[in-house]
Amino acid sequence: MLLAIPKHELIGRQKKLIDKLQANQLDCAIMFSVVDIFYLTGFHFHPTERPIGFFIDPQQKSHLFVPALEHEHAEEFACVDHVHSYPEYPGLRHPMEYFKDALVEANFSGKRVGFDADGYGSSMGYRGQKVSQFLEAKDFSSIYGWVEEMRVIKSAAEIELIKESCRWGNLAHRLLQKYSKPGLSEIEITTRASSEATMAMIETLGAEYKPHGNTAYALFRGQIGPMSAFPHAVTQNLVLKTGDTLVTGAAGEVWGYHSELERTMFVQEVSEEQEKYFNYMVQAQDIAFQHIKPGKPMSYVEEAVQAFFKENEIQHLTSHHTGHAIGLLGHEAPFFDLGDHTIMQPGMVMTVEPGIYVRGLGGFRHSDTVVVTEDGMEMLTYYPRDLASMICV
Repeated sequence: MLLAIPKHELIGRQKKLIDKLQANQLDCAIMFSVVDIFYLTGFHFHPTERPIGFFIDPQQKSHLFVPALEHEHAEEFACVDHVHSYPEYPGLRHPMEYFKDALVEANFSGKRVGFDADGYGSSMGYRGQKVSQFLEAKDFSSIYGWVEEMRVIKSAAEIELIKESCRWGNLAHRLLQKYSKPGLSEIEITTRASSEATMAMIETLGAEYKPHGNTAYALFRGQIGPMSAFPHAVTQNLVLKTGDTLVTGAAGEVWGYHSELERTMFVQEVSEEQEKYFNYMVQAQDIAFQHIKPGKPMSYVEEAVQAFFKENEIQHLTSHHTGHAIGLLGHEAPFFDLGDHTIMQPGMVMTVEPGIYVRGLGGFRHSDTVVVTEDGMEMLTYYPRDLASMICV
């Protein structure tokens, strides 16, 4: 398979954005979102204090604005018509002055301009003018969220990359479970599993593989024993003990595309109480799967899961929505939540992860990555979900 988004698809994405600009009577556009620039151009970069921007001019040509240290990199990998650069930030002349020059040369003056943000932003020390302060335009309109909306429905090529991610998450998780033994620390276990899975991944996929993110990994993220009752715990370097509840996560990014595989496991033995909440969690996930249907709102899934929790009087043990979209980011919109009424459509890739959290005992959460189909959903992750398979021996 091709381990990247082909150039013609990137060009098609830009054309789709241009069509929407025209439909909204906008002449041109400026974008600063890192993930959206990658989505439109295929150029993966590390944002720092040095501003980077993408723009489409009134002649429908695409441009990338980068620091000089990225110029040759952008010319090699970015699917754009023109690359512009500036010497350095802060430098003797501010990058936004160079940006203004590029925009004026591209005929932005006096035009109706759409932008996703009124200037570059960074937490790494950047300071600079807003676009509306230095560009004389006819008017400015926000196009924030436009490309994010384009990213909601995945193409066949995107789904194949996510499926490939799922395969390597599956291997990494298999190794994590294999090495989860009493007396070993979480860092020791996760490092070994992730390293072995990554070596297998790069040897199998070969030179064409580009992660644009993390290679294969599997981890606990501190969700071990009683700490697993915190949905977003952080690594604690805990040592596994017999009877611990474990909440895991595994994936492997392929050309920037994510998947999500999470499981609830137990070290060597499981108590009746652990089994009770595990079974509730699996039932809740099954209910979510059954309610994923094109044409229904996202809230339809969450309402069904919440009704199950209420019926079993465990709603007080839940603390987050049932799932979220996934793609170039680990969490994307839309969401399986009561307040999200986005209509499910074929091609949406979602996680399904209702969770139950019992203080002093642990957390209970499987997460699977699925794609909405014409008549329901297809499971993309395929790790076992039953209790017997989740006991680490």
